[in-house]
Amino acid sequence: MKIKTFGEVDERSRAQLETCMKAGDAAFGVLCADHHPGYSQPIGGAVAYEGFVSPSGVGYDIGCGNKAVRTNLTATDVDVAGVMGEIERRISFGMGVPARERTDHAVLDRIREAAFEPQRKLLDLAANQLGTVGSGNHYVNLFADEDDTLWIGVHFGSRGFGHKTASGFLAVAHGMPFDEGERKRRGLRVVDGEMDSPPVLLGLDTEAGQAYIEAMNLAGEYAYAGRDVVVGKVLEILGAEAVHEVHNHHNFAWLEEHFGRKVWVVRKGCTPARPGQEGFVGASMGEQSVILEGAQAPEAEDALYSTVHGAGRVMSRTQAAGKVKRRKRYACNDRDCNRVFEIEGVSAHRGVPESGVCPDHPDARVRKVWIEEQVRPGKVDWPAVKERLHEQGIVLVGGGADEAPEVYKRLPEVLAAHGDSIRVKHTLTPLGVAMAGRDVFDPYKD
Repeated sequence: MKIKTFGEVDERSRAQLETCMKAGDAAFGVLCADHHPGYSQPIGGAVAYEGFVSPSGVGYDIGCGNKAVRTNLTATDVDVAGVMGEIERRISFGMGVPARERTDHAVLDRIREAAFEPQRKLLDLAANQLGTVGSGNHYVNLFADEDDTLWIGVHFGSRGFGHKTASGFLAVAHGMPFDEGERKRRGLRVVDGEMDSPPVLLGLDTEAGQAYIEAMNLAGEYAYAGRDVVVGKVLEILGAEAVHEVHNHHNFAWLEEHFGRKVWVVRKGCTPARPGQEGFVGASMGEQSVILEGAQAPEAEDALYSTVHGAGRVMSRTQAAGKVKRRKRYACNDRDCNRVFEIEGVSAHRGVPESGVCPDHPDARVRKVWIEEQVRPGKVDWPAVKERLHEQGIVLVGGGADEAPEVYKRLPEVLAAHGDSIRVKHTLTPLGVAMAGRDVFDPYKD
C-alpha cells in the first residue's frame, strides 16, 4: 500500500484509511491536510480501488460539494445585511425541511425515469428538497475578493435524496431491500457500524456495484442542481449576474487513471485538483476561503490529484458546544412565521389539529423540529464568537458554537502543507454567512 499524507497525521484517521485500503486491496490512499476521523473512511481521505466502489466511503451525503460564483458586482456597493435577511427568508436551512420556493428542474425528470428504478420512488422527496441547504457545516456565504468583487459561495450535497440512496445501498450490502418502507414492513434494520468499522464495498462485477454507480451519479447530478438553484436565488436577490463559476463535489467516486492503472477514486471530504482544475475551498465562518487550482507536481500525482475541502476540524461538536438535551417541538410552516409549539399527540405529517395551532396562521401545517437545551457548557463561548464576527463586519445568520472558527484548523496552514500541488488564485473574505441554527438536529453532520 502506498499512502500519501499532508500535514500533521492523525493516527486514528490513518488507521481508518489503512483498514479501507486493506479491505479492498487498494494500492493508493491519501490523507489531505484537513483530515480527521469519519465513519469508516476518514474525512479528507481518498482511496483508489480497482475492483470495488464504496458506499460508506462516499458517505451519506453523496455529491456534497462547493460552488462559488464571481458576480458582476462590487462588494462595497451591496447591502449585505439586507441580502442575508432575504437569503434567510427565501432559502430553507435544516434537516428534512421542504423548499420554501419550489423549483422545476430537468434533474427531476431524470429521477422520474431513473435507470435504478427504486430511486424513482424518491421523486417527491427530491422535488420537495431541491434548493434546500441542510445543516451542520453547510452554508450560503457572500465574499469579497482581493479586488472587492462580490462572490457567492455555497456548500451542501444531495440532501434526503442522496441520504436515502446511500442508506438503501448500505442495506443492499447487508442483504436487505433498498426500499426503506419494505425494510420496515419486514422488521429489518440496518445497524451502522462503529466509526472505525471496515468499509462497505460493492464489487464492480456485481449488479449491486453497477447499480450503485448509476444511482450515485444521479445523486451527484441532483447535488449539482441544488447548488445551482440556491446560487441562482442569491443572484436573483442581488440582481446580479455570474461571470465565472467554480463547482465540484468532494464526496464522490470517479473512474480515473493513476500510475497506469484505472481505478475508482473514492474521495470523502477531498476536492479533485488535476492540473488547471479549479476548486472552491471554504474556511470557517470567520476566516478567508480560497479559489485554488491543481498544479502538476510529484506530490499532486501521489495525492491522486486531490486536495483539501476545508480547514479541517480540531474539536468535536460536543467539545465545542457542550452537551444538550433535545426536546421535540412543532414549527409553523408559514414562510414568514417563526413560532414553535409544544403539541401533544400531533403528527408533523398530518398538519394541525382542528382547533388550530398557530394564532397567526391557523390553517398552516406544522413540521417537527428539535429544540436544544444546554446541559453542560462547551469550550466555545458562542456569544463572544458572535460579537467578534460582528466586529469583523460579518453578518451571521444562524450558526452555532459547533461551527465557530475555534473548532477548525487555519486554512492557510492547511493549504501550505500541500506545497506545490496547488495554487491559490483568489482569496475570499467573508461578508455574510448563513447556516442552520444550532437548534436544527442533523445526525449526519460531517
